[in-house]
Amino acid sequence: DINQIYPQRPPTISTIRDKMKFATATTAIAAAIFAVIPPSEAFARPSFGLSRSSKVASVNNHHDAIFQSMSHFPSRGGATSSSSMTMSTEASTAAVVAIPTAPIEGMKPGTSGLRKKVEVWMGEHYVENFIQSLVDTAVDANGGKMLDTIVVAGDGRYYNNEAIQAIARLLAANGISNIWIPQNGIMSTPAVSAVIRRRTTDGTGKDGEGLAQGGIQLTASHNPGGPGEDFGIKYNEGLGQPAGEEFTDALYEKTLKISSYKTISNSADVDLAAPVGTQYQLTPTSTVTIIDPYQNYLEALKSCFDFEALRKFGAREGFSMVFDGMHGAGGPFAQRVLVEELGLPESSLMRCNPLSDFGKCHPDPNLTYASELVKKMGLQSDGSADPSLESSTLPALGAANDGDGDRNLIAGAGFFVTPSDSMALICDNWESIPQFASVGGLNGVARSMPSSAALDVVAEARNIPCFVTPTGWKFFGNLMSSKESFDGKDYGPFLCGEESFGTGSDHVREKDGLWAVLAWMSILSKANEGVADGEALVGVKDIVTSHWAKYGRHFYCRYDYEGVDSDAANQVMDAIRENFVNGDTSLVEASDSGIKLVDAVEFSYTDPVDGSKTSNQGLILNFQLSSGDPARVVFRLSGTGSAGATVRMYLEQYEKDTSKHDISAPVALKDLAEEALRLVQMEKTTGRDAPTVIT
Repeated sequence: DINQIYPQRPPTISTIRDKMKFATATTAIAAAIFAVIPPSEAFARPSFGLSRSSKVASVNNHHDAIFQSMSHFPSRGGATSSSSMTMSTEASTAAVVAIPTAPIEGMKPGTSGLRKKVEVWMGEHYVENFIQSLVDTAVDANGGKMLDTIVVAGDGRYYNNEAIQAIARLLAANGISNIWIPQNGIMSTPAVSAVIRRRTTDGTGKDGEGLAQGGIQLTASHNPGGPGEDFGIKYNEGLGQPAGEEFTDALYEKTLKISSYKTISNSADVDLAAPVGTQYQLTPTSTVTIIDPYQNYLEALKSCFDFEALRKFGAREGFSMVFDGMHGAGGPFAQRVLVEELGLPESSLMRCNPLSDFGKCHPDPNLTYASELVKKMGLQSDGSADPSLESSTLPALGAANDGDGDRNLIAGAGFFVTPSDSMALICDNWESIPQFASVGGLNGVARSMPSSAALDVVAEARNIPCFVTPTGWKFFGNLMSSKESFDGKDYGPFLCGEESFGTGSDHVREKDGLWAVLAWMSILSKANEGVADGEALVGVKDIVTSHWAKYGRHFYCRYDYEGVDSDAANQVMDAIRENFVNGDTSLVEASDSGIKLVDAVEFSYTDPVDGSKTSNQGLILNFQLSSGDPARVVFRLSGTGSAGATVRMYLEQYEKDTSKHDISAPVALKDLAEEALRLVQMEKTTGRDAPTVIT
């Protein structure tokens, strides 16, 4: 019925014949509908459940009514379509053009891409300048050849869809043949890495078979989103790893010299909510394909874990969990994995619908910003147990993701697991994880320098090579790809992580929040193999406290001073350098509590894979406690903010005495924190008498 397809005034038969170039109106309508929406997809699993863009996105404006009728069918978020329709702009209405521009200051990427307030990105030429510089840098890195296939995805934050449209036009204008965009434009960071490493022409593929040569990710990670908040863009290279410093430095240099960028004029937007498999021909040589967000990532996870065993464990009496998606990109992936694959009830999920402003929350999975989850797990704001709650009434496992789904928080009933302890526990329990157990264990582990040395102690006992790197996942990428990229030593399977709630392995080349959750489910499953039905399960607290008894506890805490005046932040760092790193620490007297500064160093790193050197990566003050045990405090400026500066102070002290292991970390570290703050004169220099966040 043509009146259902064209709910307004139907066009004439001659108009349809002229515009669609088919013999009859019936043929035109049927061919268009069933090529865009294969009948097998009409009742497929719905997509993320997000509303479409306010702009109806069809490439040919003459056919908007046909493509709007797609809203009568559920969008597919599942398996890749076996057929698709390619839609082309008319040659007379779309053209590649060069737009004059000029350099814009401040486009130097930090530890994970370029992050600015969203209004900065919305400024004239800003996105285009950065992406054109990125494309030119990628071409240089590719021996002067234009890249063939690029993934473009975001975490769903404010301005996500508009930026994707601008980027797609620019990539097509530059001659990139295949532009892959996930349905609705949203994909977690580890899922993008999985697509780069795995996706072939039919949508599937094994690790290392992927055709994409890079991925552009629109994310500011754990930073807030919405008007007045943050937006960011980062780039992943051909193995799925974050771009290294050589690449980002070259990109920055190009932003200082850019004079024009390419784009397509008179091109309508791509419909990001179109069914999986839909294709849009932006130029005669460039096609956008809407891809399945889940498929390749799910394949990667299934290569690591025994999903059937996890499904059975998840159904055991006494086990329940809560997962907080923080309204970020990881939420739909948690739904797909935890509920649809592992059979956990929908009630296990909270805040798993992506929102452009993350529901006005700060999507950082720590004790402060994941406060609702923290309460559900029977914890207080400092991570200690709420004494008014009985642990048997609480969920057995709690977890959270950040905005782009790569970070994680892990908690048990009334028990918080620090990220550094989590890494050490996963390392020590590698037998519980099929990815590691199937090949006889780990061949390498690594942590960022500010993370605690808990991992080092386990690695030494287990005879596993252990590396300490600067902050930034790109440094782990070289180690994971040592054999793949440099024909060097193979460190896989590989485990790595950061104290900033990031954990991952070499199944992708990014940290992976859901991977960490499944790793902990696997550890719990293994620990409860001998527990009979009806008996109390071994819990997270049991596993961690046993680990401390074996290896000792590394008390750990991080103080974040956010939004500090940049000059004041630099004064803090310069004073530490002058007075302690370059000064005589023997002249510093011990505190009243017996804490004595032993020495001070500035961390630098020589990459064991490619020999590159990285300096000025943090200032370390080493102390000795009155007990004789070691302690340290690290100061560094964070590279993930969009305004001002964040001064981070990391506190760590080792305790072998099991009678002291139950003390909360903030209490145990109080004297050390006070002495460090006194020495560096934090309040006097910054005007801050307390940190913004303690984790």
